[in-house]
Amino acid sequence: MMKKVLRVVIFLFAIVVGGQLLFTGISSAAASGSAGPDKLVQSGAILTVAESKRLIGKAVAQMPVVKNALANGMIIIIKGTTNAYVAEEISGKKADHAAFVTGRIEPEKAAKYLPKAKPVNHLILEKGKVLDIPLGEAAKKLKAGDVVIKGANALDYKNKVAAVNILDPSGGTTGITMPFIVARKAHLVIPVGLEKLVAGDVVDMTLKMREPMESLSPPPGRPSSVFPGYVIPSMWLVTGEIVTELEAINMLTGATAFQSSAGGISGAEGSVWLVFRGTRDQVKKALELVKSIQGEPAYSE
Repeated sequence: MMKKVLRVVIFLFAIVVGGQLLFTGISSAAASGSAGPDKLVQSGAILTVAESKRLIGKAVAQMPVVKNALANGMIIIIKGTTNAYVAEEISGKKADHAAFVTGRIEPEKAAKYLPKAKPVNHLILEKGKVLDIPLGEAAKKLKAGDVVIKGANALDYKNKVAAVNILDPSGGTTGITMPFIVARKAHLVIPVGLEKLVAGDVVDMTLKMREPMESLSPPPGRPSSVFPGYVIPSMWLVTGEIVTELEAINMLTGATAFQSSAGGISGAEGSVWLVFRGTRDQVKKALELVKSIQGEPAYSE
């Protein structure tokens, strides 16, 4: 009987002592402000549209599928504003931003700042070397594992679907490349900033845009005599590996990111406010990364 009582006393004593030690440890960690090297921390940064494009360009250049295609296959970088930065980061050479624009969205009545430029071809690389061939010919050369990089005009981030405005009666660059991307099992990478987020269901939008309805005005900067019957653009749904600022931060630093707000003034119109979360080292790396790109000139400069 005495042995049983002694065992109970020892057991209760152990619980009390262990609890005190645990409480002391928690209190010490709280007092020091740290619960260990893997504690999550957060920070954030504001990125202008141009800064976001640079960030996305850096991330796309580091994607394993892109690196593999650069070394062993073909990469097609279709002209577009974000892809101008992608082309620079992959090739290491300065791109003519004005010449890398295809379709454009500009103010109806305000001044247009984009200078005139001599036309250039889409950037087509085979095992790292530039191919000076038409886009259609390059598309026919696509094989499994090759990469096509194509931007977008609309982004449904929740459903990971993007869409491209189609004004060209033949489908533009999307119409040239998409059949071969799908049939040949090439990778489609879609660099697109969070500024392209749209309200509503993109699938529903594309169906509405394809309805043959009368339009009361020509598209911006496109007289109806040039594009008869294509006054309001159609939209082409595209699915692939979408790379926004959020994926870019994660790819380049290991931190996760989310968008907390958008918009601004004094050149920050269309900007995004991002919050980074991760280990202390990851968040510090994210901050260093965004600081290195902040100050990127506006696209037209």
